[in-house]
Amino acid sequence: MNKYAIIAIVIVIVLASGGLYRAYLLPEESKPVETGVVREIMLIAKKDEWRFLPENIEINRGDRVKVTAVNEDIYDHGIAIDAFGISQRMPANSTVTFEFVATQAGDFQYYCSVPCGEGDTDTGHRTHLDMIGTIKVKDVMKTQ
Repeated sequence: MNKYAIIAIVIVIVLASGGLYRAYLLPEESKPVETGVVREIMLIAKKDEWRFLPENIEINRGDRVKVTAVNEDIYDHGIAIDAFGISQRMPANSTVTFEFVATQAGDFQYYCSVPCGEGDTDTGHRTHLDMIGTIKVKDVMKTQ
């Protein structure tokens, strides 16, 4: 048998297995949901503060989240939310937008994904590594 035919058969089996798992075996609380609710959030990389505001965001599982991210600095930042596959560069003095669906409940970090230095602020010395926030996704499906 041709090696390409074998590879094609294996790929079909893997895809079919994933589809069957998702359709019949995935626990109900783990299935992705979309509620139709749209949440608009503005995140600001504060000028010379090495922080995002707000640092904590609360949303519900299934919400479609539209983020407007503003970079007030004269140098680049980035924003990444690993759990939702987001990695967006924020050029100096610019605004970027992106969206995602909060398919899973839990607490997820967002952070600056572009090394951006360090400096002294009113609250003390801060660095690129201090640019971290939390998105708390509540599972309202369990409470209904």
